[in-house]
Amino acid sequence: MHTELYTFAKQTLIDLIRIPSYSKSEDKTADLLQHIIESYSIPVSRIGNNIIARSATPSHKPCVLLNSHHDTVKPVAGWTTNPHEPIIDNEKIIGLGSNDAGAPLVCLLATFIYFCKNPHNVYDFLFIASAEEEISGLQGIESVLPHIEPIEFGIVGEPTNMRMAIAEKGLLVLDCKSVGIAGHAAHNTGENAIYKAITDIEWFKTFIFPKQSELLGPVKMTVTGIQAGIQHNIIPAECTFMVDIRTNELYTNQEVYEIVKQHVQCEVTPRSFRLQSSYILPQHMLVESAKQLNIELFGSPTMSDQACMRNFPTVKIGPGDTMRSHTADEFIYESEIEQGIDVYIQLLLSL
Repeated sequence: MHTELYTFAKQTLIDLIRIPSYSKSEDKTADLLQHIIESYSIPVSRIGNNIIARSATPSHKPCVLLNSHHDTVKPVAGWTTNPHEPIIDNEKIIGLGSNDAGAPLVCLLATFIYFCKNPHNVYDFLFIASAEEEISGLQGIESVLPHIEPIEFGIVGEPTNMRMAIAEKGLLVLDCKSVGIAGHAAHNTGENAIYKAITDIEWFKTFIFPKQSELLGPVKMTVTGIQAGIQHNIIPAECTFMVDIRTNELYTNQEVYEIVKQHVQCEVTPRSFRLQSSYILPQHMLVESAKQLNIELFGSPTMSDQACMRNFPTVKIGPGDTMRSHTADEFIYESEIEQGIDVYIQLLLSL
């Protein structure tokens, strides 16, 4: 039982909910987190709206990263309460960001404070509350990693029902353009760019990548937007569409891009290759510890800041349910917060 930590985490979450912290505008929650950590006489630094705290300075033991984000999406339609006015009802804490990722964040912060007071025999800890996670922004965790000490491994806090994701899908977004020849719709002239695009779109819909992951399944491609035409009687000379591709750990984003280019006629422009799939070896000590604690292992179809952590192994685990994320009347159970703190501490003590 960690009653004091439970109380701390719940109150911190309530305080965070009261402060709007949409991506790129998280300065006020960053201020709050910095103040809270400093009140424990723990060294804190800041890069933009990212808060960095160390359990020991300098760190002489291998360092473990504890990370979650404090930005949120904007409220969706359908809220029956003020998203920034936390409500406690039947053991639920209701409020924007309570589930994604407020609860994982405060549980990891409570765990970090525990190990600051009770140093681990083997590891020191680095706590990072990151910004811009919801938009995969460049001023989030990616802007911090070049400035910190080497990391042995990391725990990323996201709502997973305290299951441990040992693999996570990556993201590749493609902007595609099919080019035809304009003509009058009344005549048999021109070359319709929409019809050319349809052929490629059908390929995106039906193609199956040969390598399928036991944890993450196949690479998934989805056309999510299309634009063409300026007037009803003009055959369009250009049709653009975008494709959302969720990659598994068996392909890099670059490899997927090369395969796409070999099969389609349209021009294909990747927005970025940076959001790669994540994977940790099942034999890693952190995974072995999870098995000993009967923590369920799985592969996650959703993306997190893990995608930016390419130089050290990571897992994703946290209280809450991903299906509550980005929904109206988002909530977390108080018992889930208590369980999150208990499991995080047990998991790290077992190393």
